[in-house]
Amino acid sequence: MQRHRKILEYALSSIWRRKYKNLSLIVIFSFVIAVLSSILFLTHSLQKEAMNILVGAPELIVQKLAGGRHDLVPVEYIKLIKKIPGIGKVIPRYWGYYYDSLTGGNYTLIGTDQEIEGLKLLKGEMPIEEGECAIGKGVAAARMTGVGDDLVLSDGQGTFSIFTVTGVFKADSDLLTNDLVVLFNEDIIRFFNMPEDRATDIVVQVFNETETPVVARTIQQLLPDTRPIMRSEIVRTYKTVFNWRSGMVLTMFFGALVAFCILAWDKATGLSAEERQEIGILKAVGWETSNILELKFWEGMVISLTSYLTGIILAYLHIFYFGGSFIAPALKGWSVIFPPFRLMPYVNMQQIFILLFLTVMPYVASTIIPSWKAAVTDPDVVMRG
Repeated sequence: MQRHRKILEYALSSIWRRKYKNLSLIVIFSFVIAVLSSILFLTHSLQKEAMNILVGAPELIVQKLAGGRHDLVPVEYIKLIKKIPGIGKVIPRYWGYYYDSLTGGNYTLIGTDQEIEGLKLLKGEMPIEEGECAIGKGVAAARMTGVGDDLVLSDGQGTFSIFTVTGVFKADSDLLTNDLVVLFNEDIIRFFNMPEDRATDIVVQVFNETETPVVARTIQQLLPDTRPIMRSEIVRTYKTVFNWRSGMVLTMFFGALVAFCILAWDKATGLSAEERQEIGILKAVGWETSNILELKFWEGMVISLTSYLTGIILAYLHIFYFGGSFIAPALKGWSVIFPPFRLMPYVNMQQIFILLFLTVMPYVASTIIPSWKAAVTDPDVVMRG
């Protein structure tokens, strides 16, 4: 044990003797790790936020299509859907998007005549009559408004509607509530000028979740102009979109990653004359080949682990404390015009260990191989160059 400790001490002193060379390598290594980790952290966190939203999502949503696009659905479709066996509640939903020119943000306006699950009031209460609204904390911050204030919105006809804010709420996921405004159904219908016999979509409760595909096919057959959307399809779409976006960003940084790999290989495999002479001296004074390999192992491990931990910490701070300002727009897409929100720190340990294996291990191996070649050579030949 004493021998191993002394070899580690010598490795640290050797790193310090060539501190400028090693520091430049650590800086570049840390930057590459920070970029890769930031992409993984942000992608996983967005996926977890989306999954938190979809936990309470309806089993089945029915939309009407017109010209291949989402259209308002006739409320009378509810009667036909209710006749399908295994169906519970069938509820029309009234909602839409609103662009706020004052803040440059997109809000989601949703109507309800009952309490919405998953919302946690921070102040006040949910609206109890027409002309009242409750807003997410992101909207409250963006409009600098709160309980008792008025929320003024301009509809598509240019007229202004005034709603009294009765409550400010949040949820487990900021993605769900940050841009959300809850109104009464009648207010939504008037604001978006919807026909009385139409709704945005229809929510269908299925008693047995395994029968949801069967129910969806039945609705499609009964109402050919509709598109039933299962919760599992939404989950799969979210995962695909975020994985695709993260792959695009990783591709953008692929050139930088290749450049680093070339630099690291050159630094690690290109033993300088001083390093080769040092190995020859150590062999001459009695060091065994295994001791030299252990020395180089510790040198590579210290440099790579320091870079790895520094990169992981920088990525964590970048994503969860500074909002991932450098790469978030590429992954969020159009959602960057939402009121700003802070991601919850979700870390996938499997990704952390995979990144560790793909970055630290190759570097350590690239330092040992050339050192082994010099260590098995006659010390006199090595020192003579």
